[in-house]
Amino acid sequence: MPNNKVIMITLDGCRYDIAIQQLGFLNHFVEKGLASRFKVRSETPSNSRPLYEVLLTGVPTYETGIFTNYSVQRSKEQSVFSLAKEAGMKTGAAAYHWVSELYNRAPYSMLEDRIQHDEDRNIQHGIFYSDDTYPDSHLFQDAHHIIHTYKPDFMYVHSMNIDDEGHKHGGNSIQYRQAVNRIDTILGIYLPIWKEMGYQLIVTSDHGMDDFGNHGGTMPEHREVPLFLFSDCIRAHTGSKEVEQLQLAPLVCSMLGIEKGHKMQELDWGVLKNEEDSLEKETIA
Repeated sequence: MPNNKVIMITLDGCRYDIAIQQLGFLNHFVEKGLASRFKVRSETPSNSRPLYEVLLTGVPTYETGIFTNYSVQRSKEQSVFSLAKEAGMKTGAAAYHWVSELYNRAPYSMLEDRIQHDEDRNIQHGIFYSDDTYPDSHLFQDAHHIIHTYKPDFMYVHSMNIDDEGHKHGGNSIQYRQAVNRIDTILGIYLPIWKEMGYQLIVTSDHGMDDFGNHGGTMPEHREVPLFLFSDCIRAHTGSKEVEQLQLAPLVCSMLGIEKGHKMQELDWGVLKNEEDSLEKETIA
């Protein structure tokens, strides 16, 4: 019987083409047929807070009301966090403080909300940061502490250094590429441990980054992001069909073995082992 525990990792601002070039650890497992890789088309506007909501609720922005990064408010939608909690599962997050604002309490208080442990909240165990330069190395230490100590069924990990370097130097800069390469090394430390602990793993991004250090629009560099999947319930392959970002929340629910939210889409891209194989094989470029 497959394990239903899931860790979902969002590499903020990581665009698809640079991920393929620089994420050697993840692409190794794809190349060896041990993980799956897809290109995801993000929703618009391709900005962080609206897309955190998309990733975790599967609801488009015009319905969520989270239109900009300045929309400081609690989510009104069913989220993967709330659905897992209602199913009796344990939840956790190591993430940027906007995630806390969306699913636990808004506005964020750096004096009170940095570390949270409350079984009544949607995110029951959380460590949140509010500085875009907070090191990814420290973030993954935070995440491992929660995973090792509290063993959440659904864990969300959200890093910010790629996005930060992209805004400062552009999405095709040495600094941006180095940030993507660094996170690959960090993933190479923690993902084998978490996989050994029985977790299914999802690695994706909210949006990309253009060469001028911007996102938010409709350019491919803004909207094309990677998706890597490590799971026994998913056939290991690379898909040539572009996946809509709204499909990720119902996918997580399926991997957790819980009912999806009533606004979430049905999965329609043949990703599960028991679904008809509708995706073609492609090689890593």
